[in-house]
Amino acid sequence: MKRKLSMITFVIMTVFLLAGCGSDENVIEFWTPLTGEDGAYMDQLVEDYNATDPEYPVNHVITSDLYTQIYTVLQSASGIPDLTLIHADRVPSFAKNDLLVPMDNVMSLQTELKEDNYLPEAWNAGIVDGTQYTIPLDIHGSAMYYNIDLMEEYGVTHWLDDDIVTIDEMLELEGKMAEGQYVVNDALLGWVALAQLQNYGGDIEGSNGEPTVNTPEMRSVIEDLRSINDAGLMTPFGEDGYLMFQSGNVLFSTDGTWSRLAHEQVEGLNFGITNVYSHSADIFHNRSSAHLFSMLRNEERTAEKEAGIADFLEFMRENSIDWAEAGQIVASREVVEADDYDQFMQSFYTKNEKEEDSLFIYTYEHYPYVAEALDDYIADIVHGEMDIDEGLEEMQRFVDDRVAEGDAELEDAADAVEDFDDEQ
Repeated sequence: MKRKLSMITFVIMTVFLLAGCGSDENVIEFWTPLTGEDGAYMDQLVEDYNATDPEYPVNHVITSDLYTQIYTVLQSASGIPDLTLIHADRVPSFAKNDLLVPMDNVMSLQTELKEDNYLPEAWNAGIVDGTQYTIPLDIHGSAMYYNIDLMEEYGVTHWLDDDIVTIDEMLELEGKMAEGQYVVNDALLGWVALAQLQNYGGDIEGSNGEPTVNTPEMRSVIEDLRSINDAGLMTPFGEDGYLMFQSGNVLFSTDGTWSRLAHEQVEGLNFGITNVYSHSADIFHNRSSAHLFSMLRNEERTAEKEAGIADFLEFMRENSIDWAEAGQIVASREVVEADDYDQFMQSFYTKNEKEEDSLFIYTYEHYPYVAEALDDYIADIVHGEMDIDEGLEEMQRFVDDRVAEGDAELEDAADAVEDFDDEQ
């Protein structure tokens, strides 16, 4: 059984390790945001690598506020980690502000770290203006779990025949659900909305490069979602729809690929996995992201340590089958094409090219602020607690304000790195 850290132990270790970052020139300091059970799986992978007796062992440091910590060490030009695991949506802004080191040298040292050996969506998420800034670990994001027993009870298993459940199909059950039972929950509703936005051909980047939320396509998305709620088929506002699914009272749960672990712990929950629902039987997307290995700009990182990083990334490419245990879609082709990968439920999303193409990763530099706005407002709007026009306008204002704040923070970090480089 994989070892798991207690919360108290985790907090103590995190504080201790962060305080000691950069203290050992012979160790690769590796920071990640893996505060859930996935952190324990990464601990094990790092332990397995260190057991090979590498010249530069890896020290895995977990922090719940990774990006705040990154900005802090960059601005102080001290304690910068050797290797970081960042989300795909952070790459464009980090690269634009010259905070990342390209992976060219790492790729030359380990020649199997190349595009052909990874899922395209994960690999391409690390490219900015033709430069490869990251090596991918995984793709993770929206999934839709279904209750097999409930689908049979309501006679709707045929909805899954084409792997696409449509909103019109869901609406067929209006007025037919037993009291306290629902077709779908509102788990990760912001991510569901972003998937629907792609289904409608919308975007979150305007023609002028500025973020845009208040669009006709987003309005269509919200109207669709609200139609499910208005039909009484979505779990009620303020209720924990995730737990309601686990209790056997919801047909579909739109949570994450990693949730398989938690659902499997529920005794008697007979479930499967499929694509997030769509307004059309002809098009579907699953909003995704990726964990990507990256190197922050750090003049103190030696060529020898960079070679050690290359060795570690090659180990991960070949040996990350255990990362699938954490519920992630592993990015390495060697892993996802192995026979034993089929045992993992999320292999559904790499079973063919059509499924792989559905994994849409937002790499727009201001995506984090759009996602934050949706997380804050979408449930209120969909459940009718806020007018649609008012909600769209409020989300747009929120995003515009956050962009101004975030740009200032990144510029401060970039200036600090530049000043430090000039002093060397």
